[in-house]
Amino acid sequence: MQLDFTQRELTLKLVYYGPALSGKTTNLQSIHRCASAGSRGRLMTLETQDDRTLFFDLLPIQFRTETGLHLRLKLFTVPGQVIHDATRRLVLQAVDGIAFVADSRRSQTKPNAESFMNLKRNLRDNGLEIRDVPMVIQFNKRDLPDVRPEGEIQELARKGREPVTLAIASRDEGTIETFLGLVRVTYDNLDRTHGFASKFGMTTDAFLGQLVRHLGLPPGLTGSLTEEPSPSGRRS
Repeated sequence: MQLDFTQRELTLKLVYYGPALSGKTTNLQSIHRCASAGSRGRLMTLETQDDRTLFFDLLPIQFRTETGLHLRLKLFTVPGQVIHDATRRLVLQAVDGIAFVADSRRSQTKPNAESFMNLKRNLRDNGLEIRDVPMVIQFNKRDLPDVRPEGEIQELARKGREPVTLAIASRDEGTIETFLGLVRVTYDNLDRTHGFASKFGMTTDAFLGQLVRHLGLPPGLTGSLTEEPSPSGRRS
């Protein structure tokens, strides 16, 4: 978090983490498509020859709230391949919130678990504990065969502390809900630790409402948990 009280400017860093090819870059591309042109920055992607993200994507979204707070949201992804662990660790520096993007297929259970353990290690190497970092979990690729059933994912969600969303990122389904859920838990954490609601005169719900309007998204989106993805976040 970077906060300039004089200029009333707040910059938050949100990172999309997960195994290779789980849909992290697709999530950012979806958010970029769904957001209004006037609210989004340029989506930058660095890729290898096999079209996997090599370093990171950066999608700056910025707006000024009705209370005069100038907010910048910087969205990153990390490379999923094992050989790029140092880059993942670097991208996690000074992170404010994390969306862990898992592949819903049963065949990807092990890669999902290995990536989550890698996230814990890299956070610890950066002086952070995973329990102290706001996080949401997305189960992506719900349109593919052999995915975990919704009931099983709901049971996992009940056992954990992180909000869970279901998505088909390639169809822009569930991506905005995941993003807004991530913003919600991140702002809630900042309010608890720094008293943001009182300092800036804006509750979490009010903050999210302004963000939704600024991005030109359908009203009522709040980051629904463990619901089958719907096209509610899509723009025609």
